[in-house]
Amino acid sequence: MAKNTICVWYDKDAEAAARFYAATFPDSAVGAVIRAPGDYPDGKQGDVLVVEFTVAGIACIGLNGGPTFKHSEAFSFQIATDDQEETDRYWNAIVGNGGQESECGWCKDKWGVSWQITPRVLSEALSAGGGEAKRAFDVMMTMRKIDVAAIEAARRG
Repeated sequence: MAKNTICVWYDKDAEAAARFYAATFPDSAVGAVIRAPGDYPDGKQGDVLVVEFTVAGIACIGLNGGPTFKHSEAFSFQIATDDQEETDRYWNAIVGNGGQESECGWCKDKWGVSWQITPRVLSEALSAGGGEAKRAFDVMMTMRKIDVAAIEAARRG
C-alpha cells in the first residue's frame, strides 16, 4: 500500500469499478482485494471490503462502505488527453458503460464518480490568458464532450 492514497467510497462495487478503470486507463491496475474476515451489519464473511488500485498513476483505495455517502462533483478524476481520438475513447468508455454526460468535459461513471476528460489543447488555451482563453472558454461552455477542433479554432480566433 502506498503511503498516501485517495480513498473512494462505493456502495458495494469497488472491485468492479477498479477493474473497469484498470481496463480503461493506461498506468492503471488492481492490487490487493481485502475481504471481510467475518459477518458484519451490512455484509457477510468474504465480501470485498477494500480494493487497492491505481488509476492513471494515482494510488487509490476503493472502500465498500455502503449506501450512506454518495459521490458528487466535489471530487473528480481529471484525465488529460492529447487529441480527439483519445478524448473520444475515454469519454465513450465512461458514458457508454452506464455513465452519464455532463457539461464542459465532465461525465460520471456508472458508480457516480465524476471524471473530467480534458484535452491538453483546452488547458493550454485557458493558461494562455487574454482573448485566446476567453474564446476557448466561451466555446467550451457550449459543450458536453470537448471538441478539440472547435477549441483549436477558438484559439486562433
